[in-house]
Amino acid sequence: MENLAVNPRFWQDRSVLLTGATGLLGGWLTRHLLDRGAQVSAVVRDWVPQSEIVRKGLIDRINVVRGDITDQSLLERVLGEYEVENVFHLAAQTVVGIANSNPVSTFESNIRGTWSLLEACRRCPRVRAIVIASSDKAYGAQPKLPYAEDMPLQGRHPYDVSKSCADLIAQSYAHTFGLPVAITRCGNFYGGGDLNWNRIVPGTIRSALRNQPPVIRSDGKYIRDYLYVEDGSQAYMLLAERLSNDPSLRGSAFNFSTESPITVLDLVSRILNAMGSALQPDIRNEASYEIREQFLCAELARERLRWVPQFTLDEGLKRTIAWYSELLGS
Repeated sequence: MENLAVNPRFWQDRSVLLTGATGLLGGWLTRHLLDRGAQVSAVVRDWVPQSEIVRKGLIDRINVVRGDITDQSLLERVLGEYEVENVFHLAAQTVVGIANSNPVSTFESNIRGTWSLLEACRRCPRVRAIVIASSDKAYGAQPKLPYAEDMPLQGRHPYDVSKSCADLIAQSYAHTFGLPVAITRCGNFYGGGDLNWNRIVPGTIRSALRNQPPVIRSDGKYIRDYLYVEDGSQAYMLLAERLSNDPSLRGSAFNFSTESPITVLDLVSRILNAMGSALQPDIRNEASYEIREQFLCAELARERLRWVPQFTLDEGLKRTIAWYSELLGS
């Protein structure tokens, strides 16, 4: 079932601004936008040579603007000079452990970066749709699961708080100024291109390729949602397309999930089995300031956007393992 079926030519020659293009989702989203004929501009702070857009030569096909997402005047210039119609805001500090160690820099990137972009968009009336990346972490701890979009946002720890704040700021710009903003709340993305090796999927695959026991920082019993990155990319594009044509979606948030939560230990076992590895994980039980169970209900996305994931966990892991095997020369 094809998710992006409303208008196959929607993205043809459309000017798009993307933040976070060197990240996991950003790399795949850049590829899919280019495949559909979009004119992509990206604000890039750091040069990441192993990122998907560099390795695949995608960076040579887009407009690259070096700068920081907290620089509102830079963002206004980019939006105006490239006549941007659609915006995807993915740039953020995304690692929970780093957020706990460096909360101020996380708040700067994730909160200030969001309001700087939204304010720049408010001053550029040509923009027709803005998709802001929130997270399941924005919900914080809830007495009932799965998370649904009408639950309060109540992050308590630095990363979670940064996502709660950015999410609420996006809603504020939609409801106060009529800005065409919609919000995504997803679980943990995985797929080829994630270079944060302390994350469970790339870290486990790299360890197995090196015949080293994979490390689990927690006790392995934490339950999470995992969404294959190509499903995530399609979800973002679908939401942007719908938002461009349907003002009623302004200020809305959507959960995207396969609705198949799994423990960290079970996920590691699935990866090792898929790789034919007999390694046993090193369970360190060192995780702190993390919620034990987090998973999402995607009913609203199915009903209003007609979105369904295209990849099962096993299919996504197979593609992901192949990507890292190529990267690491195995």
